[in-house]
Amino acid sequence: MSITTDTAPATDVLRNQRVSLVERAAALRPLLDSNAEPTDRQRGVPAENIEALAEAGLLSLMQPARYGGLQTDFRTLLEVSREVGRACGSTGWLTSLLNANAWFVGLFPAQAQDDVWADNPGARVAGVITPMGTAEPIEGGYRVSGRWLPASGCTHADWAILGVKRPDADGTADAVGIVLVPTAELTMEDTWFVTGLRGTASNTLTGKDLFVPAHRFHSVPDAVEGRYATPFTDEALYRAPFVPVTALVLTGPQLGLAAAAVDILLDKAPRRSLTLTSYGSQTQAPTIQLAAAHAASLADSAQLHSFRAAADIDQGARAGLFPTYDVRARMRMDIGRAAVLAREAVDVVCSAQGASSFGESNPLQRIWRDIEAGSRHAVLNPDVAAEIYGKSLFGIRGTVSALV
Repeated sequence: MSITTDTAPATDVLRNQRVSLVERAAALRPLLDSNAEPTDRQRGVPAENIEALAEAGLLSLMQPARYGGLQTDFRTLLEVSREVGRACGSTGWLTSLLNANAWFVGLFPAQAQDDVWADNPGARVAGVITPMGTAEPIEGGYRVSGRWLPASGCTHADWAILGVKRPDADGTADAVGIVLVPTAELTMEDTWFVTGLRGTASNTLTGKDLFVPAHRFHSVPDAVEGRYATPFTDEALYRAPFVPVTALVLTGPQLGLAAAAVDILLDKAPRRSLTLTSYGSQTQAPTIQLAAAHAASLADSAQLHSFRAAADIDQGARAGLFPTYDVRARMRMDIGRAAVLAREAVDVVCSAQGASSFGESNPLQRIWRDIEAGSRHAVLNPDVAAEIYGKSLFGIRGTVSALV
């Protein structure tokens, strides 16, 4: 299955909705941009940003329509989080992750979804799906304990999705899973002391001997193979492949960071000379012209790779076709490549702008720090993605990672 364009007639409504939502995100950029420096300095996205996003409907993109959500698609999430990320990388990251975790909830049984949204349709969900906790079977459910990090968005969330292992179920599909827990039952430790994406406040969540009802457990191996617990099988959004989605949602904010860097170069160059040369304006200097072309092309290439992966995900889900291993391997390659290209675009801009890029008053240094951190998320690892894809091209499957 090789899908590169968004052509299905059924997506006309989604396209129109997407345009409107991206316009809403663009309208918020002045606010988000004005808060970007304090977001970074104070190590947290302000409530003002989150409330503005929620009011614009930008935190309900992946929430089922049954609870008042917009239930859009992954191309829409990419474009919205890209637009938000152009103003603030940390806010873009939370926009994407809070939406992605809502999508994870949509895979659970109906009762679990009701637990989260029936009484509070505006509930937000953070999460760490890496199995950092344990789940012990007890009557009616599980006793869960663990320490989960980094939990992006946990300071703004009502619920958390947490990865667990079940030692009693070794060798079965239930050996690794995700559980849903109210954040009120968890303790948050302030541990997010980093140099990039500082505003995400991706702190640590801890819990001990928590009771989790059986309906709030979902097998990860089942999810990886597209076996979801939701009974609402007519909802295309929740047929999308688990691992490609988990990786793709991280790229939207990085597309925005790359675009923001190119914007800064194009904005500043006409007003700056090229130091130690005869060029009174950088726009006249071939070295800056070439840098602008190279950076813009890298940013565009990152976007094209991400959009191809999103098209494969969205159109396959709409058609009810779960992608084969080889197609999922290519998706991981596309997504890992997108992260590298976006990072390289920012690097080109910083080199073109010289040492001034790293002045504290220059937003480029924050953009550089944010993308250097975000693009190195484990699920985006480009070398692992390339190995998975390269092996799959030779018919070698399942030898690198279960997360394909």
